[in-house]
Amino acid sequence: MKISIIGTRGIPNHYGGFEQCAEYLAAGLVQRGFEVTVYNSHNHPYKKKEWNGVQIKHCYDPEDKLGTAGQFIYDLNCILDLRKQNCDIVLQLGYTSSSVWGWLMPKNAIITTNMDGLEWKRTKYSKWVKKFLQYAESLGVKYSDHLISDSIGIKNYLKAAYNVDSTYIAYGATLFENNNASVLKDYELIANQYDMLIARLEPENSIEIILDGVKKANLFRPFLVIGNHQTPYGFYLKEKYNDHKQIQFIGGIYNIEILNNLRYYSNIYFHGHTVGGTNPSLLEAMASNSLVCANDNDFNRYILGNDAIYFKDENEILDHLIHVNYDDEKYQLMLEENRKKILNVYDWEIIIDQYVNHFVEIKKGRLKKHENFTKTI
Repeated sequence: MKISIIGTRGIPNHYGGFEQCAEYLAAGLVQRGFEVTVYNSHNHPYKKKEWNGVQIKHCYDPEDKLGTAGQFIYDLNCILDLRKQNCDIVLQLGYTSSSVWGWLMPKNAIITTNMDGLEWKRTKYSKWVKKFLQYAESLGVKYSDHLISDSIGIKNYLKAAYNVDSTYIAYGATLFENNNASVLKDYELIANQYDMLIARLEPENSIEIILDGVKKANLFRPFLVIGNHQTPYGFYLKEKYNDHKQIQFIGGIYNIEILNNLRYYSNIYFHGHTVGGTNPSLLEAMASNSLVCANDNDFNRYILGNDAIYFKDENEILDHLIHVNYDDEKYQLMLEENRKKILNVYDWEIIIDQYVNHFVEIKKGRLKKHENFTKTI
């Protein structure tokens, strides 16, 4: 079976969640005998035409010159190239800048779309951008043969909003066991004597709520902020917390071993995401033995249940920073239960097999539909 994956900036991952999903999924599908192509931006640092058995298609991407508008042109270029291929299934990761071109998708292929989170709820967008994103979401539903939800919350939303069924497949993670404390030396850290967050620095990820709590707590131990801060909001945050030297803006880190070790040896790992489904960084934190303090919302509770501490405002952040003792038995039990979730529910091998089952089923469905059509002629 030939699978093409579009909707990301490409693999190996140098950007975010969907890129990571594409990386693990593509490699796993190749190992299971699938023929896989992933579409990469021509700006991607990886320039070869093949990666771990995955075919790479580089398409022109003017995002560096045009900003957001360039994403639409890049997705159009990917879809136009797709039309020349003879793939069985197109896996579309997200819909934001590609669904407007949905009518151009190859008719001979089955289109299945991972619908991502509720993009139109992101606070960084204006009213008109939010309206467009809702429209794009509706086009994603319209032009897809099948839908994938990465959380039960998204699955329920799609059913309520569009009366459509979707297949629930979460993101994956791999249990981290190769901890190496020497990584801490590069950041002048001591094990379990620092707190951290990893996120895109955007308002809906509760960055200010968390850092306001850190500011109020006024502890001496470092607080790491990992994420690209070379953005307007990043500059604003650095200016706002400039006088609080324990808050350290590290920038983006894409080496998974470094990230896993920083998570593993942290005291509290803060997860402030409020929009979306199963967030990859949350699963990685769980897999890295992190004590998670998460924004109290349904998406996070679907994943963590009772195996985390939660916050709604800066005062709860303050309280957790001062009073939570990582070594307490109740918190160690949370860590153990979260590791079990990774092994039994979210392990990448399990997730890849779920994608395989999805692909096999929708391919069978297309063949059966074709046979029934043939019989009626």
